[in-house]
Amino acid sequence: MDIDAFWELIEECRRQTRGRDERLTWLRDELSQRPLIEIVQFQVRLDEVTHEAFTWDLWAAAERIFGGWCSDDGFCYFGLWMVGLGRNAFSRAVADPDALADTPEVRCLVGRPRELWNDDWPEWESLDYVAMEAYGLLVGIDDDCRDAFYEAVEAEQADVEGSRGPLGEQWDVRSDDEATRKLPRLSAMFPLRPLAG
Repeated sequence: MDIDAFWELIEECRRQTRGRDERLTWLRDELSQRPLIEIVQFQVRLDEVTHEAFTWDLWAAAERIFGGWCSDDGFCYFGLWMVGLGRNAFSRAVADPDALADTPEVRCLVGRPRELWNDDWPEWESLDYVAMEAYGLLVGIDDDCRDAFYEAVEAEQADVEGSRGPLGEQWDVRSDDEATRKLPRLSAMFPLRPLAG
């Protein structure tokens, strides 16, 4: 499965289903009908594209949307959610994180209290496990396939060492001047409340 086939599968999933749970079921079922190597390659491609999104500017965009703070895990799940937006929206956001302001999935959050975001919360942790679940279904060992699956993924990955931290320079999303300059639309859409002193 090359990168184009990966994105075609994500786009088809978006066309076929609504909601994250339906998408996961569709993806798992679709992947489990493919050869094991394609399931493994799906995870390799997923890891590659989420690595592209591992930047300080996108982390700042997530922090802005989340109200001024985003944990390490929260940012990882945010990157997986961005994959679910589809190739075009994902690529635009990687190139310009403020482009997330154009996506319906972000626009629907504006003005809503975060505690009411529920299924619209911009995270998709479960996407990171769907290939392993499909792998388990295919080999018939649902619960105990983790080690075998990740060994297969590691064997399929290129021997390229990734960066240890996010790309770019870290900056403070709570600085209104900097946020307005770097993320003008997201800053306007998601104004931060002052920290309690």
